[in-house]
Amino acid sequence: MRLLVITNLFHPDRGGGASVFSDLCFGLVERGHQVTVLTTHPYYPEWRRKSGAGPWRITRETIRGVIVRRYGLYIPAHPSRLVPRVLYELSFAASLLRALHAPREFDAVMVFCPMLGAVLFAGLRKLLHREPLWLNVQDIPADAAAASGISRSRLFDWLGTTAQRVLFNRADVWSSISPVMVERLQSLRRRGQPVHLCPNWLNGSMAEQVAAVPSKLGRPPGRPVRLLYAGNIGKKQGLVEVLKLLAASRLDFRFQIHGNGGEAPAVAAWVKEAGDPRFIFGEFLDEAGFVRALHETDWFVISEKPGVGASFIPSKLIPCIATGTPVLAVCDKAGPLGREATEQGLGLVLEWSETSRLAVLVEEGLHPERFRRWQENCLRHARTYSGPVAIGRFARLLGGVVGR
Repeated sequence: MRLLVITNLFHPDRGGGASVFSDLCFGLVERGHQVTVLTTHPYYPEWRRKSGAGPWRITRETIRGVIVRRYGLYIPAHPSRLVPRVLYELSFAASLLRALHAPREFDAVMVFCPMLGAVLFAGLRKLLHREPLWLNVQDIPADAAAASGISRSRLFDWLGTTAQRVLFNRADVWSSISPVMVERLQSLRRRGQPVHLCPNWLNGSMAEQVAAVPSKLGRPPGRPVRLLYAGNIGKKQGLVEVLKLLAASRLDFRFQIHGNGGEAPAVAAWVKEAGDPRFIFGEFLDEAGFVRALHETDWFVISEKPGVGASFIPSKLIPCIATGTPVLAVCDKAGPLGREATEQGLGLVLEWSETSRLAVLVEEGLHPERFRRWQENCLRHARTYSGPVAIGRFARLLGGVVGR
């Protein structure tokens, strides 16, 4: 099968699903498919140009059998602000228009959405070439923008939600990464499109790193308790609020924060101004460093601002549980993260309204037997995120997309 994949994130970028998107394309090539990727030059999660390519330059390369065509885009200095974010989205669609004139050469197209600009281009391409279109929703952008505070305009929220619904409905088949997000998408469809549950997985290179570290099952939490946050830092996480809560508590802890993204400067500034030795801020970790940090920590902290729950689920949850690290989640319990962590017993889950009890609940969670059960649950549930199984499912479903 000749497949075209449209995504703003691809190897060598990290975070935001880049590793999973790349892993899927490499895995499909290994299964005999011809895969072409339309993407942009590396920039994520640092939000800066990492290749030296100009903002509108087009480059072509082949990576592990995948043909990669890169188109420049506008990278905002302040990605958490509404106007720069809109320009960023539109610039990717506009840049990709230079690929629109090419004749139909693919059996199917798959577009990944955390970025609505990619979906806009995919919809335009479908109008012109009529190729079957699969929409994979990693992030519901209009919902996330409204809930996280990027957008504070009711008019813009309405326009964004309307545009999102129209563009999503150009696709013939939808998929998403959590049951809650699938339920949300079912409320948006207008043509009865199938909505498949296709969770993300532990990508191959990360799985190798996890396999290389010894098991910590049964290792009791330390004193002080070791906390870790690692990954993208944006408005959706509300991380500064979590830091303030911990700083005001009497919990004996050491919190390492490693990340990059639109709100990373604000987090770094807070840590510096607080001058609290319990908090340590560092740069985004590579895969090996991330796995080592997970192995050394007691709790992996994941936070989501109220209301963003149904719009995404953090991909960093998967390597976290693969190392047997319990989760300390501050989020909506009814959202994808809250529901999964609660139902599978992956650690502590607190609503924002419960955060006044954060220190007490963490202390209670340090009981060795309870802590070991969380470790066991994490390792058990991690087995459901097998890369070969997930990629095989995508390959089988692709046959149905072409046949529609």
